[in-house]
Amino acid sequence: MARISMLSRRLSLATLAVLALLPGAGIRAQTAMRIEADPPSLVIQRGQSATLSVRVLDDLGRAVDEAVRMVGARRALSLDDNTIIGLEVGEWEVIVTTVRPGPSGEPLRLVVPVVVEWPPVVRVEVTSPGPVYEGSTVTHRAIALHADGTERPGVEFVWRTSDPARAEVDAFGHVRGTAAGPVQVEAAFEGVTGRIEHTVREFVGTRLEIVGGGEGVVRTGDVQTFAAVVLDAAGNEVPNAPVEWSHAYVPAQRVMAPPAPGQMEDGRIVADVPGEFTVVARSGGLRATRTFEAVQREVVRSVEIVGRGRQERVYSTDFWVFEGVDGRDYALVGAKQSDGHAFVFDVTDPENVVKTDSVQVDARSVNDVKVSPDGRYASLTREGASNRRNGVVILDLADPAHPVIASEYTDGLTGGVHNAFPTNDHLFALSNGDKYVILDVSDIYNPRYVSEYDHPNSRVHDVWVHDGIAYSAEWGTGLVAVDVGNGRWGGTIEEPVFVTNYPVPTGATHAVFPYYSESAGKFYVFIGDEILTREGMAWEGVGPDFRQKYDPETGRGGYPRASWGYIQVIDFDDPESPKMVARYEVSEFGTHNIWVANDILYQAYYEGGMRLVDVSGELMGNLYTQGREVSVYKAFDPVGFIPNSPGAWSVMPHRDLVWFADINSGLWALRLAESP
Repeated sequence: MARISMLSRRLSLATLAVLALLPGAGIRAQTAMRIEADPPSLVIQRGQSATLSVRVLDDLGRAVDEAVRMVGARRALSLDDNTIIGLEVGEWEVIVTTVRPGPSGEPLRLVVPVVVEWPPVVRVEVTSPGPVYEGSTVTHRAIALHADGTERPGVEFVWRTSDPARAEVDAFGHVRGTAAGPVQVEAAFEGVTGRIEHTVREFVGTRLEIVGGGEGVVRTGDVQTFAAVVLDAAGNEVPNAPVEWSHAYVPAQRVMAPPAPGQMEDGRIVADVPGEFTVVARSGGLRATRTFEAVQREVVRSVEIVGRGRQERVYSTDFWVFEGVDGRDYALVGAKQSDGHAFVFDVTDPENVVKTDSVQVDARSVNDVKVSPDGRYASLTREGASNRRNGVVILDLADPAHPVIASEYTDGLTGGVHNAFPTNDHLFALSNGDKYVILDVSDIYNPRYVSEYDHPNSRVHDVWVHDGIAYSAEWGTGLVAVDVGNGRWGGTIEEPVFVTNYPVPTGATHAVFPYYSESAGKFYVFIGDEILTREGMAWEGVGPDFRQKYDPETGRGGYPRASWGYIQVIDFDDPESPKMVARYEVSEFGTHNIWVANDILYQAYYEGGMRLVDVSGELMGNLYTQGREVSVYKAFDPVGFIPNSPGAWSVMPHRDLVWFADINSGLWALRLAESP
């Protein structure tokens, strides 16, 4: 517990406060002197709750009628009145402060340490891709499950076999058959053991052949799929014979080889760098090879600046470019530190972008702006409304150059609303990072509540709807898919039905974009992290002595962000069994919003700028190292809100241009060259 007091320096606390009025009727002329919590610290299992009672006391220890606020690490703790729910394992803090200043002129403050622990593991499941043969190795996998069916990540199992004379297993679950006969393979964790029964078979293979692939020369990033066939002396295939795959590499031009020239899994291989690759298959004592050459992908294309919608007086946030009902093109841009303004630009002539109007709402920040597919209405999400009833603001776009507020919807949306997703008839609006509420907006002047989805013990940041399935980005929970009208799982817009949850290793799922790739014949979901710290890395960012808030009056202060995180690509062909297959990771930068269209990933990468990535064909491995980057542009603007400090917030294509919003300099329009 001694470590907990140091954590507040590293936690980003939620801005949402929980107000609690404390009893104290009849007490005269008392002065609040300290805050007391019962219990003084908490230990909670992930997904469970505990009650935290707080009192404000005077110098004699008597209760004072004084309002307090409680805040906690947003992604890790959920606060509802005096109930604390543990969302993410770790050591955290709840900060309790009085609303009014104390005797020193500052609010009284109390730190309550909170430890969130994993619940106990109740079951271990062991699986094998096939039978075990003499002389061959089969990789087994194990998962540890809690009572609620969730999986414990990062488990290191203790592996063993019931008879090492028949089968041996190493610390990673690789089982090698040594003699024919029955054997059990076991994996144990925290006193719980899972097992699988095998009968080690005699290996009768005499020949091994590699089939498939077929490309003698491929580009880096192109996936080749091989298969291996084991034959016996009579030429018959040995059923389910295990095959071990590996590869050898000779670099192009015989230069020094990189440490990971390519990646291979179950006969599938992708080359990250040019060179000569030899695929090796082994089964029993048999071996077969196949060689191919990988050449540079060569997809880089130049970009030119076409136009600007400069914003140097506010922080720009999300934006949306669309064709208005009048046939002209417009961009709607949100902003922070703008007194609740969003801005409208006519971008029909991208070389002459014209600001036509602004819309002001009661807010500190307009975070997310989106326009319905038919261009009929727009949604603005906001935080910091003066009455704390943020909700979502719906704009009538009958005159797109001059939108008007059609309605505001706040029921069930009183906390900060950070994101929304509009369809022609429905609007999915996030509520306080806890759930999304579905509204019927067929009449935008009278939006109507339809339903909602609140994933248990989870915080949500983004939602995107495709083919009747809502894909939500839920921080440490990862990706959550819900049937909201697809019907395969019985869901409707009125009664959403959970489909699947896919946690990701970084635990900071911020944005999500579903995409069907015609070139690959696969359905992918692109998941983006948001990690606004680089703590513990060689480049952590500028030190605290340099972190000064930017002063637009003097032009001093302001510093580049120091973010981390990447795009994770999930094969979602089978929604009930998704699988991570690829990523796009750029060292020293962190991702923000995502768009994918026509086999290009349009990625806002904060201080890493606007980045376009070729995502054609089947995806595997790290797209960055495969030479798939098409273009990168960083918005250095000497008269930006913070001069020469790129910070890409969102990117999207419209017509033949690439548009992106930069935090410090506003709207940009770029033209991508036709070919490399």
